[in-house]
Amino acid sequence: MAKTHTDPLTPTRPGGPFGFWTSLKLWQKIIIALILGVIVGGILGPTAEYIKPIGSLFVNLIKMLIVPLIFSSLVVGICSMDDIKKMGRIGAKAFGIYLLTTAIAITIGLAVGTILQPGAGLSMQMPAELTAAKEAPSFIQTLLNMVPKNPVAAMSSGAVLQIIVFALMLGVAINLAGDKGKPVAALFESFAEVMYKMTHMVMAFAPYGVFALMAWVAGKYGLDVLLPLATVIMGVYVGCILHVLLTLTGGGIMMLGRLNPIRYWRGIIDAQAVAFTTTSSSGTLPVTMECARTNLGVSRPISSFVLPLGATINMDGTALYQGVAALFVAQAFGIDLSTGQYITIILTSTLASIGSAGVPGAGLIMLSLVLTSVGLPLEGLAVIAGIDRILDMARTTVNVTGDLMVSVLVAKSEGELDEEVYNEVATV
Repeated sequence: MAKTHTDPLTPTRPGGPFGFWTSLKLWQKIIIALILGVIVGGILGPTAEYIKPIGSLFVNLIKMLIVPLIFSSLVVGICSMDDIKKMGRIGAKAFGIYLLTTAIAITIGLAVGTILQPGAGLSMQMPAELTAAKEAPSFIQTLLNMVPKNPVAAMSSGAVLQIIVFALMLGVAINLAGDKGKPVAALFESFAEVMYKMTHMVMAFAPYGVFALMAWVAGKYGLDVLLPLATVIMGVYVGCILHVLLTLTGGGIMMLGRLNPIRYWRGIIDAQAVAFTTTSSSGTLPVTMECARTNLGVSRPISSFVLPLGATINMDGTALYQGVAALFVAQAFGIDLSTGQYITIILTSTLASIGSAGVPGAGLIMLSLVLTSVGLPLEGLAVIAGIDRILDMARTTVNVTGDLMVSVLVAKSEGELDEEVYNEVATV
């Protein structure tokens, strides 16, 4: 007999005057809130700024969960893998797929930019303040920065990559301690369960936060700002859609995973909606982990290990955005790129994605690194920065979609994907 699957984020029994609303699943509420937010923002215009604090409160609640959830989940995930070889095997699989999909994403971005020519005929202004962009850290420095000098300081500052490294080492040490480490493992397991419950509480507020954020975005930017750069926005969104459909869903879920893509999409829509509105892969992590376990049937050890890693190093959407943006800048300044420069953009974007989560303003900082690597003017950042929020919504959604795809593939390859739960998503 198939197990009964219910979404813990969704009330099961509607009642009272708000029966219709309470009967909806979380993703349905979020989509409705998103659409209403765009409509209200378009009507209110700049005055929608007064609604933004509700969205900011939701973002703060999500951020509140990030550090304790990542840390406790990773420690529990590693403790459940008492086989060190298994942990290394899972890490290698996840890391390899992340890099491969990122390289494919940047290639798609370059192809879309070449076809659409987003910067052709555009006269760009050159503000002096952007001629000296913040310098991105070197690859060696990124590796050194992965190890925290002070774990407590890393948690306080939200240095996700350092938190992950410390949690991995702590989990391994607990396993090596044997019986004496079991009480510590039990403590973290209980703490992780508490954090999962807190995630459910915060997500009940998600539709209202999404409404406020979308109203603010629509009211702040409007068509007057979007129309002159519509080709750039269209290029990024078209590229993101192609990558999700062809690479992540078609190549990953269908070909490699041999799984139903419709059921995959039904299972991840909550995370996609939150990612689209919050523009933060790390901020969406609590919802991403919930979707992986509850909707897709990914085991807790796999989701606790693969997803925090992906939120830190998997930047498919960001890499794709850089491809379109780099060609936009080149075309706007009338610069022809050579084949070698195209290859340099692909390699630079792929490798830079590993450490980008530790750099403030990751998207634009990574773009400055890519532009510098092929000798393109950094002044192009001025125009891109003006619409960065709109572009960030698409690329973050792709990042999260890729994280979930990798967790499903790794779980299935390890025999830790509950396909009975996965297949139930379609009937929920």
